[in-house]
Amino acid sequence: MRALPGNVLPTIAIVGRPNVGKSTLFNRLVRRRQAIVRGEPGTTRDRNYATTEWRGQHFSVIDTGGLLGEQLTGPFADSVAEQVDQALSEADAIVFVVDVQTGPLPADDDVAALLREAVQPVTVCANKADNDVLATEASQFFSLGLGEPVAISAHHGRWIDDLLDQVTGGLAVAEPLEADDVACRLAIVGRPNVGKSSLVNALLRDERMIVSEVPGTTRDAVDTLLSFDGQRVSLVDTAGIRRRGRVAPGIERASVRRAGAAVRRADVTAVVVDAHEGVTSQDLHVLGMAMDDGAGIVIVMNKSDLVDAEDGLRDSRERQLAGRARFVNWAPIVWVSALTGDAVDSVVAAALHVAEARRQRVPTPRLNAMLKQAQVERPPATYRGKPIRFYYGVQTEAAPPAFTFFVNYPDAVHFSYERFLMGRIRRSFGFEGTPLRCVLRGRESSEPDDRGRGRD
Repeated sequence: MRALPGNVLPTIAIVGRPNVGKSTLFNRLVRRRQAIVRGEPGTTRDRNYATTEWRGQHFSVIDTGGLLGEQLTGPFADSVAEQVDQALSEADAIVFVVDVQTGPLPADDDVAALLREAVQPVTVCANKADNDVLATEASQFFSLGLGEPVAISAHHGRWIDDLLDQVTGGLAVAEPLEADDVACRLAIVGRPNVGKSSLVNALLRDERMIVSEVPGTTRDAVDTLLSFDGQRVSLVDTAGIRRRGRVAPGIERASVRRAGAAVRRADVTAVVVDAHEGVTSQDLHVLGMAMDDGAGIVIVMNKSDLVDAEDGLRDSRERQLAGRARFVNWAPIVWVSALTGDAVDSVVAAALHVAEARRQRVPTPRLNAMLKQAQVERPPATYRGKPIRFYYGVQTEAAPPAFTFFVNYPDAVHFSYERFLMGRIRRSFGFEGTPLRCVLRGRESSEPDDRGRGRD
């Protein structure tokens, strides 16, 4: 398995000291709010990747953590600096963002000294030029010794085309990756500090994510493309998901919203559980969120190295999971150690299997043969002395799968019978790891019964 960020498309790295507008520029270039933007330094910690195009030229963009040269401080300082160094090694061109409203600062000089050693072309981007007067102040950054600055306003979108023309002019032409070429969009989710970023790093063999014992280290949902057994997988590492009432305001709340958005656009979610600590109510909350969004689910029991060091603990954790997470008993479970790398490839293998199952379609004749046999084995209850009859069913959607059944009394069907039918569908046709939606309709009705909206 290997990461495919820089060798698929040419790459532009955005660097600079904190709070100069790198993430705002990143979002402007990729035309969506992918990086979290806040007015406090150090919001971006991990490298954030996205692809975009300009005048037919397709390329990747990397948003890096704030780089402060020798003045970089704080608990993540060394890790952020390593992230930036790695981004520079992957980049084909560099955009050095400075703040025209503050003018050159010593930290800018520190960064410029590093970039003057770079082999890639460097463009000085004088951001926050929100009017014509401020734009004229860009010339003061000639002192950095990196050529003529380009004045822009990332917030307002002013002069972005000039910047893109200059930066992309020397890039190699590359074809974009088609969406159909991605076999699975996989979101790595879980409560804070269960080892999500360690797992991603183990999968990529690349310290792309900053790993720390401090919960909430990952703030953005960071997309990465990887290759596994000849198939491309888009991997998303997300911020830790807490219960709503426990989420701090500001950046953490934005991070959790971003994690939820990552789950909604994923085909499969790998829900990471700290197996040594055991299944918690927060883990169940994350599993429920993934199920409600209709994504496929793989349960990743992380820290198997610690669990297996204690006699009987794995059996205990398996019983605990089976008891507390019965509502997702159809999800595959993989045991891994992100720290040692043991069995981490099984996460992607399981996700690809679930993604394929999620796209499956059941032929209508086979579905109705199963429905007929199911009613013989377990007839539905009666309603006011009359038998409830399921006339026929059809699979109406895939990815996620949905089944519509036409019934004489849809309002009277107990949820337990819906669950029974979904179980029979799984037993007959598979669908491992994916929620199933059941919709009930009256024989003459064109609208689904309001109760038939659940997932099982």
